[in-house]
Amino acid sequence: MALMMALAGCAGRQSALSPAGEDASWLHDLWIVMLVGAVILWTALNGLFFFVTRVRPNDWPERHANRLIIGGGVIFPTVLVGTLLAYGLSMMPHMRADGDGLVVKVRAEEWWWRVEYWPAGATAPIVTANEIRLPTGQRTELLLDANKYIHSFWVPALGGKMDMFPGRETRMTLRPETPGVYRGQCAEFCGPSHALMAFEAVILTPGDFAAWLEAEAAPAAPPATPEAQRGQTLFRDEGCGACHAVRGTEFDGLVGPDLTHLASRQSLGAGIMEVTREDLTDWIAHTRDIKPEVAMPAYDWLEAAELADLAAYLEGLK
Repeated sequence: MALMMALAGCAGRQSALSPAGEDASWLHDLWIVMLVGAVILWTALNGLFFFVTRVRPNDWPERHANRLIIGGGVIFPTVLVGTLLAYGLSMMPHMRADGDGLVVKVRAEEWWWRVEYWPAGATAPIVTANEIRLPTGQRTELLLDANKYIHSFWVPALGGKMDMFPGRETRMTLRPETPGVYRGQCAEFCGPSHALMAFEAVILTPGDFAAWLEAEAAPAAPPATPEAQRGQTLFRDEGCGACHAVRGTEFDGLVGPDLTHLASRQSLGAGIMEVTREDLTDWIAHTRDIKPEVAMPAYDWLEAAELADLAAYLEGLK
């Protein structure tokens, strides 16, 4: 029972031991090989120590003692560790391979993710936030940087982590293989809301990804109900468009996340809430209580009906 419970922790959408991509599979194999090598080395050295202190504790001829020390304590560990090192380094060229055309730029903000898609030949990006979507069977290039603090981009089920630095662009490539929704996380402590800086990684078949990207490039749908129309007016009057962009409208702010297709995302607030009417209302009214020191102010002075109208407008941005 205890073993079954322990093994259950090896699976899941944020587990490096449940790979869903080529890069994560290499790292999984590397972990297995390193673990086996460590067990062999530990067993051999401790077995040798046990042998000379318990099985044959008496004096040894100098010639035999030197053989044990040099062979078992120097040559064997050096060869084993050198072999493991060569095996690990042999993976690096594959994991640094060029992408197949699609480039995704990710900038770590405080404490959320700005995401830009640059398909091959594009002259302008398709902008979104707090979520990445990638096609299966293709190697995608990710260009990473940060706005103010050092962060780290990591989707354990897809590959290793890569640090993100202000003023410096780092690069990695990923080749997902299994469609699904996986969880990513900032893996470098970056301040009060570090633990609340997550994102969803949605892996789609190439056809589904192409359809999604085309829909993502489209402008926002106009408000469909009187409640949503009132919410759009309130969005304008409260100055929300000074920080947030909604393509196809007058709102073109660049400070906060792009909200054009907010309601089509898997999560709200960088992976910490669901995109529901209730969660949207809570987020607008209690932003800094939910996410400490986030830049967005809490609109707690709004009436309940006004909050409902704003949430209705945002819920219609699909």
